[in-house]
Amino acid sequence: MLLKRKMGRRLMLAVAASIGLVASTGIAVAEKIKVAGIYTLPVEQQWISRIHKALNTAAERGDIDYTFSENVANTDYERVMREYAEQGQHLIIGEVFGLERAARKVAKDYTETAFVMGSSLAPEAPNFSVFDNFIHEPSYLTGMVAGSMTESNVIGMVGGYAIPEVNRLMHAFMDGARDVNPDVKFIVNFIDSWYDPPKAKESAFAMMDAGADIMYAERYGVSDAAVERGAKAIGNVIDTSNDYPGTILASAIWHMEATIDKAVSQVASGSFEAADYGQYSFMEFGGGSMVLDESLVPADVVSAVKAKEAQILDGSFRVSVNDDAPASDN
Repeated sequence: MLLKRKMGRRLMLAVAASIGLVASTGIAVAEKIKVAGIYTLPVEQQWISRIHKALNTAAERGDIDYTFSENVANTDYERVMREYAEQGQHLIIGEVFGLERAARKVAKDYTETAFVMGSSLAPEAPNFSVFDNFIHEPSYLTGMVAGSMTESNVIGMVGGYAIPEVNRLMHAFMDGARDVNPDVKFIVNFIDSWYDPPKAKESAFAMMDAGADIMYAERYGVSDAAVERGAKAIGNVIDTSNDYPGTILASAIWHMEATIDKAVSQVASGSFEAADYGQYSFMEFGGGSMVLDESLVPADVVSAVKAKEAQILDGSFRVSVNDDAPASDN
């Protein structure tokens, strides 16, 4: 508790130094919290785009001043973090998969700065918080759609890397499909890249050649292959149905607004502490949702999926979290 109080006071003073205090209360008024985003890929990339969108929404409301750096190489990430901290940014947000040690070292050197980073590991006191895309719940629902609609009983799944953030979504999708169709089989492949549409497309073609008639599009390129072959696809993280009309049956959508708003409010009040923000991606917080194309999905399937969604939201059904790497069925 003492560490939390010290951290909160340091952050409050840091914010107060740039925006002033309300004399009657002594609480920092965060009219404009300074926030920096650091991304290893373009902001158009699906996962990063959700963080960028949420931060832009906060900036448009006038809650924060937002600046960002994209396409930052892992070898430059630590330097960019330090530069933003030296500039007096109150909150730094990004993703540190693969460079945890360097990022946490920076946080220890700048304890008056709040860090909220995409990470597979735990938060670290006093100022290094973590988040993750826990959209396993809507992923389960999209699995129900796919399992109900496959005619070949073979579903293809193309992922980036077999890391917990991807694995848990794939497993939830597979669980949803199997729950409505015990006969369904999966072909799973990871392309070992976050952005290589040609490679993802090639992998998808191979799966469709092996009988898959529905594709789980965890990566860009998969839906393009589905369009060319006349197959259907399931979207992930963002809604791409307008880009692939008549192809995307349903999508599990990630909303970062709840996570961003929570972090900003805590910095503003001087109460920020190291914490796991993963829960704010759950459906109950508005961090995840499912969209489906009712022109493509039969009414009975839509009803079943919406009934299960209601059970998730009221807490009567819980989707399992499995971070192990999924594998193809024999």
